[in-house]
Amino acid sequence: MQPLADRLRPTTIQSVLGQNHLLSEQGPLGLAIRAARSHSMILWGPPGVGKTSLARLLAQAFACRFIALSAVFSGVKDIRESIEKARINQAAGEQSLLFVDEIHRFNKAQQDALLPFVESGLVCFVGATTENPSFEVNAALLSRAQVYVLKPLDETALRLIFRQALECFEKPVTYSDASVDRLIEYADGDGRRFLNAIENSQQAALVESVTVIDPVFLSRCLSQSFRRFDKAGDQFYDQISALHKSVRGSDPDAALYWLCRMLDGGADPRYLARRLVRMAWEDIGLADPRAIQLASDAAQTYERLGSPEGELALAQATIYLAIAAKSNAGYKAFKQAEVIVRKDKSRQVPMHLRNAPSALMRALGHGEGYQYDHDDDAGFAATQGYWPDGLPAQRLYQPSQRGLEIQIAEKLEKLRQQRKPKC
Repeated sequence: MQPLADRLRPTTIQSVLGQNHLLSEQGPLGLAIRAARSHSMILWGPPGVGKTSLARLLAQAFACRFIALSAVFSGVKDIRESIEKARINQAAGEQSLLFVDEIHRFNKAQQDALLPFVESGLVCFVGATTENPSFEVNAALLSRAQVYVLKPLDETALRLIFRQALECFEKPVTYSDASVDRLIEYADGDGRRFLNAIENSQQAALVESVTVIDPVFLSRCLSQSFRRFDKAGDQFYDQISALHKSVRGSDPDAALYWLCRMLDGGADPRYLARRLVRMAWEDIGLADPRAIQLASDAAQTYERLGSPEGELALAQATIYLAIAAKSNAGYKAFKQAEVIVRKDKSRQVPMHLRNAPSALMRALGHGEGYQYDHDDDAGFAATQGYWPDGLPAQRLYQPSQRGLEIQIAEKLEKLRQQRKPKC
């Protein structure tokens, strides 16, 4: 029997749900359809939002013959065969729309094989991908195609689909309101997953003679739901960015939410532990050195205890980092020093700072004039310089007026006022 998801594919552009930002009269695809102006494009979006259905409908809207390839199963030979079909269509006075599903799975050579035919206009190329085209599609092909982002289906769209789905069953079993909410939560914006869940629950209810599907029965029909998450793709990096920025923005509640989202989605807790340590060094630094130690301890705790006990350590470290005083002064000083070193020539170490472990080196002047700071009553040789000859002393580290760095700034200012180097 034909799956419910396939039976409910939209049959017109107007019946496509959830992509109004593209298909409205003022949307980019809506305008192109009204102008009958076909063009090559890449449809980028998560699974189950209608990329394939939209490609088929665009072929109808642009009066093109639809030619489909799956990058999972196709190679250069299949591309050639598809191009030959397009030539036959062109000879008959018809344009072809070549749809490549999961275009990111084509390697560079396979993507390059499309270029001359996209360039010449023999085919209107439409690629579909769940991955970021910036990283997965060749620049040459990307420059010849518009990228359109499809959104996950929102609650309004899913409720419309739910009503349409029930009409497909001869004697549909009814759902409690809580069950419909649970289905929407389970779908997580994926229309295909949503319809499969409805179909499975209807079939199970008929087998067990259930008249009303409640959340308890529904939970028996559904597999465990994993929130949309890709451990190697954009959603992974978007979420780690949200976690990092929540910590930097001193919002412990949001930071904890994003940490749990990533753990729930299957992110490696060890990776998260490493990122927490990075946050402590980059965004807190010497304003609160305890944060660095606590983040390192949390990472070590997870290594010892594993999941789920070790995750509590990561959570508490996240909270502490979020509420700690923030400073990127050390991070900025390091980056500035890197720039100076890269741009400047290789300067010699001043003689008074050189090591002198042998008589020959002492005779050559290594270490001559060095002042041992501990010989001074204040433990500070104020007349000694430490920069290479010819390179003016730089002020790289500028402590913030937050946390411990307030005291560090005061101490540095006193030392700078006393310092009067001779060399």
